[in-house]
Amino acid sequence: MAESIIIRVQSPDGVKRITATKRETAATFLKKVAKEFGFQNNGFSVYINRNKTGEITASSNKSLNLLKVKHGDLLFLFPSSLAGPSSEMETTPQGFKAFGAPNVVEDEIDQYLSKQDGKIYRSRDPQLCRHGPLGKCVHCVPLEPFDEDYLNHLEPPVKHMSFHAYIRKLTGGADKGKFVALENISCKIKSGCEGHLPWPNGICTKCQPSAITLNRQKYRHVDNIMFENHTVADRFLDFWRKTGNQHFGYLYGRYTEHKDIPLGIRAEVAAIYEPPQIGTQNSLELLEDPKAEVVDEIAAKLGLRKVGWIFTDLVSEDTRKGTVRYSRNKDTYFLSSEECITAGDFQNKHPNICRLSPDGHFGSKFVTAVATGGPDNQVHFEGYQVSNQCMALVRDECLLPCKDAPELGYAKESSSEQYVPDVFYKDIDKFGNEITQLARPLPVEYLIIDITTTFPKDPVYTFSISQNPFPIENRDVLGETQDFHSLATYLSQNTSSVFLDTISDFHLLLFLVTNEVMPLQDSISLLLEAVRTGNEELAQTWKRSEQWATIEQLCSTVGVQLPGLHEYGAVGGSAHVATAAMWACQHCTFMNQPGTGHCEMCSLPRT
Repeated sequence: MAESIIIRVQSPDGVKRITATKRETAATFLKKVAKEFGFQNNGFSVYINRNKTGEITASSNKSLNLLKVKHGDLLFLFPSSLAGPSSEMETTPQGFKAFGAPNVVEDEIDQYLSKQDGKIYRSRDPQLCRHGPLGKCVHCVPLEPFDEDYLNHLEPPVKHMSFHAYIRKLTGGADKGKFVALENISCKIKSGCEGHLPWPNGICTKCQPSAITLNRQKYRHVDNIMFENHTVADRFLDFWRKTGNQHFGYLYGRYTEHKDIPLGIRAEVAAIYEPPQIGTQNSLELLEDPKAEVVDEIAAKLGLRKVGWIFTDLVSEDTRKGTVRYSRNKDTYFLSSEECITAGDFQNKHPNICRLSPDGHFGSKFVTAVATGGPDNQVHFEGYQVSNQCMALVRDECLLPCKDAPELGYAKESSSEQYVPDVFYKDIDKFGNEITQLARPLPVEYLIIDITTTFPKDPVYTFSISQNPFPIENRDVLGETQDFHSLATYLSQNTSSVFLDTISDFHLLLFLVTNEVMPLQDSISLLLEAVRTGNEELAQTWKRSEQWATIEQLCSTVGVQLPGLHEYGAVGGSAHVATAAMWACQHCTFMNQPGTGHCEMCSLPRT
């Protein structure tokens, strides 16, 4: 019998191993590939090289041996819809051909960084360099962005290289990343195995997920979290200051280049949205948010996106000094197991689009920020992510928190309902030897990646800052409500001649879109474009619309006189007439028909 060989075939769905022989013809081999991947005979193409050269065709009578296909080689399968000339595929600076999901569109920051040189240039050292000004030696030659010695000698030292530096490391060298595949970890049994009964009655090495040994991730998808200004964070902290209860919010901003780290990415936070929630001194419970999709849509029109989440873990230590307890440190924990699971769930819901992965996504740029006490007993903001291994364990429901030990997690055991692969981690015993431990329990420090959190020296303001800001959503427990009375009060206190400064408030814009009396979701695009671009002329054009005239009339019915109310009365005059006779209930702000003595919504008498 001819000697059997195993050929690996990589497709957008992953890598599979095909058993063949050296003397087997290309046509016979392609039939095996079609059967393994579930394709028709003419529904795909197989190439020897990643850049779609060296195609193996069924019409060829050559054997695999003559085609120079050897045991262990990696071939590349492209479905017909993806097959095309190699010139259509983008090339990285190292010449690496993007394989996996070439049709996906990466984030702008990823597209930008993939085209950058990324090398760390050094000037000539007058003491060590013995060459002319145009020469280079080991002391001044440019370093690669993943150089560990350089990263470790930065101040402060960088423990995790950037994700794009990690990509450069994988795709460097002589083979230009030929054998690189950014495959997502799976903890589930592979479907479609017909050689045995389904779990729990049967399993085989073909469908069984591999055991996982946890390693501290060497790279991170985001290298810095920066709040645009202190006001954004202070307004979020005000809830804890006034109630003593913990609070939760979503970070909205954008991803930009972080120039302090080679090929780094920064998450800039421009606003914090606070969804419905129930907070106590020791717990947080998120409630269903009917406005979640609308908030994302409005943020997108403002040029923002959801980049992370933030929560407080603050306990007052001395109210006279204004100090807080320092509770999260190396002797306790930085993130609890429950918080790691929550972060993993958020990261799975916001995957990082990546064309180098067969799945079209790899990891996540969604960050976690914690407002907690620091070593000086003042409020500090700490940033984290969880590793891709943690994301996989959370996604496949393999990780549980420990109730009495927040610093420990627990890898589930297999049951009749679910097969769970073994999870291990490496530790040092009392004799200094490295040992492998079963992750029951599991120190969550193996899952955490820390991220520096900063404020800029020169504050940035995507939205205007007011001495009397518009109330934040879902703070009814503080008596701070978003209604037309609060809008009228806000407008009366902010009488700037520049309308764009008055209206550029994230929470105010959300109220205009989501209020139940007169939602402006279909007619506010022009105003959002004005805020996004900082165009006062566009803002003034929208101000002269019927919608704003109606908003002013609604505000005037709650007993607060607005300055310059009838400045644009000639435009949209019909809106003035239609709403002037109506009255707004001071309890629920519902607009009632003229002549009614009780509110049609809450039945309370007119006051």
